Amino acid sequence: MIPTTMKACQLVAFNTNEMREVPVPEPMDGEVLCKIRAIAICGTDPEIIHGKLKAKMNWPPVFPFTLGHEWSGEVVKLGTGVKGFKVGDRVAGEAHRGCGSCANCMKGNYTLCLNYGDVASGHRHYGFVTPGANAEYNVYSTKALRKIPDNLSFAHAALLDTAGVALHGIDMIGVTPGGNAAVWGPGAIGLMSVQMIKAMGAKNIIVVGRGKRLQMAGELGATHLVDYEKGDPVKTVLEITGGVGVDEIQECSGGAVALDQCLAAVRKGGKINMLGFYDDADVVLPPITRIVMNEITLTGSRANPNVSDRVLNMFAAGLIAGDKVVTHTFPLESYNAALETYLTRKDGAIKVVIEPWKQA
Repeated sequence: MIPTTMKACQLVAFNTNEMREVPVPEPMDGEVLCKIRAIAICGTDPEIIHGKLKAKMNWPPVFPFTLGHEWSGEVVKLGTGVKGFKVGDRVAGEAHRGCGSCANCMKGNYTLCLNYGDVASGHRHYGFVTPGANAEYNVYSTKALRKIPDNLSFAHAALLDTAGVALHGIDMIGVTPGGNAAVWGPGAIGLMSVQMIKAMGAKNIIVVGRGKRLQMAGELGATHLVDYEKGDPVKTVLEITGGVGVDEIQECSGGAVALDQCLAAVRKGGKINMLGFYDDADVVLPPITRIVMNEITLTGSRANPNVSDRVLNMFAAGLIAGDKVVTHTFPLESYNAALETYLTRKDGAIKVVIEPWKQA
């Protein structure tokens, strides 16, 4: 029995989340209603909550607004015209659903939809422009859903977005089998990147970071751990690689000095992908001519287009795992405590997951 109202944690003003009773949404054509089982807090969530992305991206577009874009759950009701899904299916979702008809969507680049924010066109960006998963139920286009394998828990399936962001970034630059790769920033995306790079055959995986997250990178397959608080990471990377530099770098930290360091640590002809959110005014700009003279490929990657099936296959095969990345779970009513745990990295927190049906 689906109720008419539900609990939702809504952002009612910057820095203010409130539990509210709101109507359960109805699925429209091509949509399904999902019972939300798990939502992972993403690094962009506190940025939105604190108002840091309002001027840049207009997130959120209105108050009150329901955040949450890394989620998993089960289908409980079908809208009209739905094919390929049935009530009871265990699913996880992507945050983006492109309009499907613009030039970028037609090329498969739906995370770069040219009709971004135009709901009438069919575009959706769940948890950013369109209401998200910080609730007991939410509606989703079936084009943004994937069925999850039976051996994957809801809590770990909520990492589909996180792992997908990592894989899309890796797709941009590749992995050299038997080569040297580096990851700057061992947060959740960085830790997923380490596991994927290992599975793809890099000989050396160098991770630059600090603290417990850096140690976790070692447990997940990194061959060299570089603590930037204890020395110059560029110097260390060059020492490890015999002065040549690494073949590829996945820059996940969003740090102000990261680009400058990565360009100094990558080999001639190497590749760097950037996927962090940066405080642009603070970024240390490197000598740009270095990019030209060393023929460095520098890319940016956004979100996780066209990777979800591969990610789920990697989870199912045990090539990537969520057990050491998901460190804490909370009920929906304790969202603010969960957010504080995430922000302060309390008790070694990496990925904090909300379970709306968990008893407080």
